[in-house]
Amino acid sequence: MPIAPDIDHLRGWIGRQQRDSDTITPALVKRLRATLSGFTELAGDADAAPPPGIHWCLAPPAVTHRELGVDGHPTTGGFLPPVPLSRRMWASSRMQFLRAFAVDIPLEKVSTIAEVVLKQSAASGPLVFVDIDHEYTQAGAALLCERQTLVYRQPSLATQPSSVQQAATPPRSAARSLPVTPDNRLLFRYSALTFNGHRIHYDQRYATETEGYPALVVHGPLIATLLMNLAQAGHPQTPLRAFEFRAVAPAFVDEALQLTMHIDETAHAADATCQLEASNPRGVVTMVARAQFGGGSNL
Repeated sequence: MPIAPDIDHLRGWIGRQQRDSDTITPALVKRLRATLSGFTELAGDADAAPPPGIHWCLAPPAVTHRELGVDGHPTTGGFLPPVPLSRRMWASSRMQFLRAFAVDIPLEKVSTIAEVVLKQSAASGPLVFVDIDHEYTQAGAALLCERQTLVYRQPSLATQPSSVQQAATPPRSAARSLPVTPDNRLLFRYSALTFNGHRIHYDQRYATETEGYPALVVHGPLIATLLMNLAQAGHPQTPLRAFEFRAVAPAFVDEALQLTMHIDETAHAADATCQLEASNPRGVVTMVARAQFGGGSNL
């Protein structure tokens, strides 16, 4: 029988906050760059500033083993609303980069439940979307603001699309394209860097027998990080100002991905915008993204 979430109760979590602190160390920069090396293009060298996406390695929830759910995620009901739908996915994020992250200076991360919405899907049943605002600051100055959207659904076997989906037609010819094949070593190292215990990324039996995937699932923020760094490498002299991504379909371990960047040639060079996507060999787009460089953001 379908689960009927009490949305009025869940919306009582709106406004709840969680504060954490962390520090970007030279060792973390080195480890993240080593993990991403060979899977995307990296601007600068090993001594460069922290690469885009490093904020997802900072201040993760440090809960005890007892506080983990069966899926390896922290259980809900504390900071996150107690959504009675056990499948959780990071659906999308929108980010604005205000200042560069500095190494060896403590930073604070403040997370706020911004919205909780119930929707109905003919295919998946009830879906609960939880928006979380994250703000990162150093010495009182805002560095990055992110709106993260999580989606919860009821247990069901996850299957690949029944028919091949063609990749979206690019608005212009690809300015940069990079083939990569995420393997289990990449997934393990990224899980370690982000302190991510979700078992679909490392437990083959759980991923296939419990959640119904054909193989281990590649982290959404990992793919987003690869795309973000590909975009930044294409604009080495211009700072990234905004980035957004939306997960469209799951990507799986040992399956090739094509990372593609399309530059908006109508935009001013100092205020460039580019569209990005990741797609698998069957033409299924697994993620779409957009990056903006230079001045203000209108993402």
